[in-house]
Amino acid sequence: MTTSSATVKNRWVGKTVVDLFTEEFKGRPRDYYIKAINSGRIQVDGELVHASYVVRSSQKISHFVHRHEPPVLAEDVLILQNEADVLTVCKPASVPVHPCGQYRKNTVVGILQAEHGLAPLFPVHRLDRLVSGLLIFAKNADQAEQFRQQIEAGLLQKEYIAKVVGVFPAGEQVVDANVNYNAREGRSSVEVGDQSMGKHLKGKPACTKFTRISTNGTYSVVLCKPVTGRTHQIRVHLQYTGHPIANDMLYLSEDVARSTGRRGAGRAASVMYEPPDSHSSNNDCYAKDNATCSDEEFSIDPMCTNCPNLAPKGYDGDDEALWLHCVRYSGPGWSYECPYPDWASLSGSLGKKIKT
Repeated sequence: MTTSSATVKNRWVGKTVVDLFTEEFKGRPRDYYIKAINSGRIQVDGELVHASYVVRSSQKISHFVHRHEPPVLAEDVLILQNEADVLTVCKPASVPVHPCGQYRKNTVVGILQAEHGLAPLFPVHRLDRLVSGLLIFAKNADQAEQFRQQIEAGLLQKEYIAKVVGVFPAGEQVVDANVNYNAREGRSSVEVGDQSMGKHLKGKPACTKFTRISTNGTYSVVLCKPVTGRTHQIRVHLQYTGHPIANDMLYLSEDVARSTGRRGAGRAASVMYEPPDSHSSNNDCYAKDNATCSDEEFSIDPMCTNCPNLAPKGYDGDDEALWLHCVRYSGPGWSYECPYPDWASLSGSLGKKIKT
């Protein structure tokens, strides 16, 4: 049994505790949350409450839960540079950076501690779970503070590569469009308009620079330089250009998805764009086989919505690496790099630090 805790956010204020969990944490049914509240597994400020209890600002909500951690792709966390104050690694797709949601041990931080004894580590930046590539960790609080100051001063440059649908235009393409992230839907949208004309934009200003590296007429490999750092910024800006990431079912347009003959593709769908009449298969990554577990290996929880199966409900065993990869971070006097992935069809040297 583990505990997840959170401080009441502004958008939660005034909601009943059961409505809050049902609307914000959709992985379990409403009936489960009612039972969890009544049995004391969901508490507010360490106290038992009833399902109709209305939460207030700054209160602490705790959820005592029996966890089933999802498996991740069977790829190693490659250590690139292990210096006195800084560690850089190549993060495989499907592995979150740090404990979050259902993940506790299958994280980059957890793996580095368990397999290499590296702790404590302070992530300088983060990558979405399905994104691969360069991760930088500070090894102490002083180094972490130096990186934080550089980030706040806008002194860091970031570079990613993506494999997108179609022939991406030659030359640098700049997308300067607000990004509005919807936390409930788990996706972002682009907003374009002239606020001077009275149109209110909810999204945050965002800018990404794109340059085509190569193309074969069906796909293009594109260098992506985000100037800002909004949630899913590169993914939604590529969608805005008409060239979404080719296996990103969250942002593939309806026209592209329709050409694949696959309908009803959802957020967890593990399919990629294929041009009409294409019969090629995707062999870029492999998922661990869904494991099974006997009753003796863990105690079955009568309230758990997953027992006796190991894999959590909603987990797709065909989870796939997104064709988006962080290749370089640089700042004042330093630069760290990461090898290119196989899907880029480009060669890359082992990650290295370059003094400038």
